[in-house]
Amino acid sequence: MDLRDFPVQVSISITENEMAASGHVKNIYYVRYFEQARLEYLKRLRFDEFKTKTGIGVILAQTICKYLKPLAYPDQIMVGARVKSMGKSSFVMEYIIVSEKIGLATTGEEVIVIYDYNTEKKADLPLLITEKIRNLEVAL
Repeated sequence: MDLRDFPVQVSISITENEMAASGHVKNIYYVRYFEQARLEYLKRLRFDEFKTKTGIGVILAQTICKYLKPLAYPDQIMVGARVKSMGKSSFVMEYIIVSEKIGLATTGEEVIVIYDYNTEKKADLPLLITEKIRNLEVAL
């Protein structure tokens, strides 16, 4: 995996308060790093505007994180995000975390479900969002 394969990349500075007593970044922060990249991806899709107009948004259904090498303070990381696959009412995002110090540190995936906040039920993946995802992914 290479960062060049991910259309959205977020630079994050690891802070001292993210460290566990064992000398590496606490596990919860990896999920937060994924979240920051996911939010940037959704921002590029203008999903907030779409949700405001339609009531249709997203809910995180599942997170998988593969810890390859431990991250530690101080360090600068790049988190890459891309959509791996799309289904009828969900899509799978794939992530990569690359450290300036140690290289590839983490990979992960999340299942994102489309949700209608007006009816409080799962919804179909809107065609407009599907097209925006395809356009963003092709932009590589």
